[in-house]
Amino acid sequence: MTYPELARITLEHYFENKSLSVPESGDLNGTSKGVFVSLKKNGNLRGCIGTIEPVQETLGEEIMANAISSATRDPRFPPVTKNEMPDIHISVDVLDEPEDAAIKDLDPSIYGVIVSYGYRRGLLLPDLEGVDTVDRQVAIALQKAGIDPPEQYHIQRFRVRRYEEKDKNA
Repeated sequence: MTYPELARITLEHYFENKSLSVPESGDLNGTSKGVFVSLKKNGNLRGCIGTIEPVQETLGEEIMANAISSATRDPRFPPVTKNEMPDIHISVDVLDEPEDAAIKDLDPSIYGVIVSYGYRRGLLLPDLEGVDTVDRQVAIALQKAGIDPPEQYHIQRFRVRRYEEKDKNA
């Protein structure tokens, strides 16, 4: 089972008020990592929630929890409905460990970025449409964190492995 398939099955069970256990396949029951689940409808973002560091015990549980959060808890959007699910495209990003970085070390097509100052922290995934420069990537992450650019914020970068749901029309 692919990671996007697990996210979709999780949401289908969620909308039917049924519980689901992590399937006994692949590395889903292995050590967890930070995971972001992104939902798009007609090519537009419909929800995206994730964890920088794992919160659940297994990778499968992390994907399942973040799939439900993406559909129901992204403050930018109303909750996804069951009727929307046929039009939703799912991708799952599994994060590598963040590493300290400087502006010169960033490349928005390769690395995601985390900016932090005190308790405030903002993250932007790599390889996003419309985010073609380091300045734009950092500016968006700073805005998400509520950090003013003059503040002496900390930068980390990370790579992801992105798993896209297969196109149903292909």
